[in-house]
Amino acid sequence: MKTLLVLAPHPELAETLRTGLNPEQYRIIHRVGLEEAEPLLAHGLAGACIVDVELAGVQGVWMLEKLHRRAPKCPILVYTAARQSEWEEEAYLHGVAHVLTKPVRLRTLNAVLDRVLADVPTRAASATAPPATESTRSMVGGPTGFTNASQTLAVLRDFSSILTHSLNAEGLLKQFLLLLREILSINRAAIFLRQPYSGIDTSPEETRRLRAACAIGLSSGLLEHFELSFEAGIGGQLMRLGRILRRTGEEARGDIEAQKEFELLGAQVAVPMLDRETLLGVAVFDGRVTGEPLVNTELELIFHLLEQVGMAVRNIWLHDQLAGNHEMMAGVLRELSSACVVVSRDLKILHANKMARKYFAPRVRTGGEMEFTDLPQLLASKVYQVLRTGAAVTTFRYEPEESPGTVYSVSVVPFQRQDASLPISALLVVEDLTQSDQFHRLELEAANLRLVKTMADRLAHEVGNAMVPLSTHQQLLSEKYRDPEFRASLDAALADGVKRVTRLINQMRFLARDALAAQEAFPLSPLIEEAYQEARKYQPVKSAQLKYENGGKPLFVTGDRAALKHALTEVMINALQANPTDPKVGVRLQADTASDEPAGLRIEVQDNGAGFSAEALQKASSPFYTTRNVGLGLGLAVSRKIIETHHGKLEIVPARTGHMGLVRISLPMESAGAANG
Repeated sequence: MKTLLVLAPHPELAETLRTGLNPEQYRIIHRVGLEEAEPLLAHGLAGACIVDVELAGVQGVWMLEKLHRRAPKCPILVYTAARQSEWEEEAYLHGVAHVLTKPVRLRTLNAVLDRVLADVPTRAASATAPPATESTRSMVGGPTGFTNASQTLAVLRDFSSILTHSLNAEGLLKQFLLLLREILSINRAAIFLRQPYSGIDTSPEETRRLRAACAIGLSSGLLEHFELSFEAGIGGQLMRLGRILRRTGEEARGDIEAQKEFELLGAQVAVPMLDRETLLGVAVFDGRVTGEPLVNTELELIFHLLEQVGMAVRNIWLHDQLAGNHEMMAGVLRELSSACVVVSRDLKILHANKMARKYFAPRVRTGGEMEFTDLPQLLASKVYQVLRTGAAVTTFRYEPEESPGTVYSVSVVPFQRQDASLPISALLVVEDLTQSDQFHRLELEAANLRLVKTMADRLAHEVGNAMVPLSTHQQLLSEKYRDPEFRASLDAALADGVKRVTRLINQMRFLARDALAAQEAFPLSPLIEEAYQEARKYQPVKSAQLKYENGGKPLFVTGDRAALKHALTEVMINALQANPTDPKVGVRLQADTASDEPAGLRIEVQDNGAGFSAEALQKASSPFYTTRNVGLGLGLAVSRKIIETHHGKLEIVPARTGHMGLVRISLPMESAGAANG
């Protein structure tokens, strides 16, 4: 079957030819321009070319000239609307075989094609510059190239034998050189390959160097210490030219480095190995074993076969890279401390690492290979769910019934292609939390013990401070009971001790509560005044002042009044202690009625002390943190607990001036109408 390439701006001509020519004899391929037809012309796949062009100007003749230069051996037939003798003559001078006038007369075209295609072997023979040799005739069956289909199939059959090494680049190239020796009787040959860039163990500079992959007729000792480069010499010339390079060619004669490399290798010609995109390597050849040089036809054959071999080598590299990535990923999964199991959509175990075998060892059969049925029923059902829905399962805890006390953390993740609606596989990750849970419980117990120790130490210290004056007065009671001054001192000591112990009891009681003891709505302004007066009992300074701003309207809250009073009292005590000599406390109430949040109020308590340090900002509301020698350090911690129980928030922030401390309390607010109702 002959291939007819139709170059026409519209497909009508090609359709007419398809309907009129014998489909068993001719294959019709339509292309609009030379650029689209370039692959067919470059590889000599067109038996003849039929061009629809107007021979009425220089544009048409120029297009025919370019076509003839690109495919000098391809017969050209021209269809034109009107024949003009001067332009028709130009067409014949530029390689056109026949000029036909539209419309298409199929009987005439058939006769012309039979005559033109019958002359093609003679044209090809005359176009070959070097004379055909005996070895060439033995290779292709005659002096004119591949004229016999059975001989062409024999070459293809022999060439396909190298594919038995399709995953071994060195073996494939070696078999290829042996095939060339058999059909072309080449004397010496070597193939140099660049290193594939993996990004791990190779650098971009390494990929510019070409090392010998295989050779015949050359010393292995020479090739072991010899390499080419894309920067200079033979490799540099082929990188620049992209075509076959002869030692006697103009480019090679002007390159001293290339001449040295040709001489060392005993080669006469270098052929680039392409993969249709980049230059993968270089093949160098001597002449035939008879001493005759390789002719152009043979070199064209080698070039095209090397191109196919280059694509095979590129695929081998891609396979090696994929296999390396797979091996690395399998190694990562194998060494993970968690059990990893990959399950396909047909419920086959694609991968199971050693931890998976360890966790599910009682279920794994003697052969050691896991199956889907070896997974516990709960885990298997989760994997099946992910494979059917494509949605990942939230990490959950799993405690096997047959192993009490063992706890696993389980997650199932789908592997899904972009163009697929359902996952192709799922990854089951099982992590043993048994030991970490035990450590966590031990840490909690140790933390609780440390807390109990700290609490006992602080309680003993605080109660001891309260008992010292009482013990002293008790020792002097029998001797000085009638002394009025002693009785006054005893009364003050008793009052101070009761006050300190009462505060301590209240702190412990409110710290132990997790719920509100009472629920009532009450105005906030009187509560703030009461809390301030209560705080004055613990920090009695005559010059203390309270500046209170409530915005001019009553504000109500709902909750445990006694608890909120204690919380505000502790905040007030902290504010009074910030400046013991001249304390001034500012309290500002502000309603917050943002539309996107429930109504609330903000209580800001500001002192005139030195302000909170950076450490205090972080730890002031933590239990047992204090900067004073007395007290438990529970005041603000208890206040925060009470406020949070009321669904509020306590914040410790520095004031803008940087010289005063500010405590901000946010609480839900009750409207006055609701409070009265």
